[in-house]
Amino acid sequence: MSKQPQPISPGKNFFAGGFGGVCLVFAGHPLDTIKVRLQTQPKPTPGQSPLYSGTFDCFKQTFAKEGLKGLYKGMAAPIIGVTPMFAVCFFGFGLGKKLQQKTPDDILTYPQIFAAGMLSGVFTTAIMAPGERIKCLLQIQTASGQVKYNGPMDCVRQLYRESGIRGIYKGTGLTLMRDIPASGMYFMTYEWLKKALTPEGKSPGELSVPSVLFAGGMAGIFNWAVAIPPDVLKSRFQTAPEGKYPNGFRDVLRELIREEGIGSLYKGFTAVMIRAFPANAACFLGFELAMKFLNWAAPNL
Repeated sequence: MSKQPQPISPGKNFFAGGFGGVCLVFAGHPLDTIKVRLQTQPKPTPGQSPLYSGTFDCFKQTFAKEGLKGLYKGMAAPIIGVTPMFAVCFFGFGLGKKLQQKTPDDILTYPQIFAAGMLSGVFTTAIMAPGERIKCLLQIQTASGQVKYNGPMDCVRQLYRESGIRGIYKGTGLTLMRDIPASGMYFMTYEWLKKALTPEGKSPGELSVPSVLFAGGMAGIFNWAVAIPPDVLKSRFQTAPEGKYPNGFRDVLRELIREEGIGSLYKGFTAVMIRAFPANAACFLGFELAMKFLNWAAPNL
């Protein structure tokens, strides 16, 4: 690894990560809506064609029926949740790196970067699990036509009334199973590509914008390649009626494989991959620009 030009500052990571998160939501939310609608569409009865034939059909139908607003449905919850979540995620990564350094200019190996990324996955789940549960419930109610919740806060109130804090945190185990390995993969891929794209004699901090976009986009794709199967299980589990899966994710997994085969674990794959590249490219570019600004504005922080 090349020398650290600037000591790792978890605090700066926190603010720059938050800005990266906002960039990510704007770039990726329309495809996230499509991903959730595809993953949770009702199983067609024999002889009936499915509600959406695929990613582009879902996009066409949503846009025709609800316009641009339909694609950005439920975006308030991710903006409120994603900004602190990415702040905490990048903070966790910065902290994970710092904890493994004996001196500030210690160069970390890729397994150490993977471990730091895994720590960031633990950090984000506390914010992520309830946010994801609310987002999934709001996204599918429009598709199913039954309006039960009037918005994120109403959704929280009703869930809390029905089953207390456990109702809000339903699916936390699956969120951890998704985010710990996927976050390790995310940051390791990004750091590896940044180093690979850095010309001889330059530092990774001087990378061009297209290189940062490429490294960030590919990190998103590797992250989701690991994350999709647990994500499909989580979407199903979090939107299921109370008591449908008494043994948690094992029941969801059994039902999915029995009814739809192993391929169903990669449901929504196209939507996820199309979204992963631009959304994460935007996120890491936002992060790097904010870091440059913070290093310039507060070099000793």
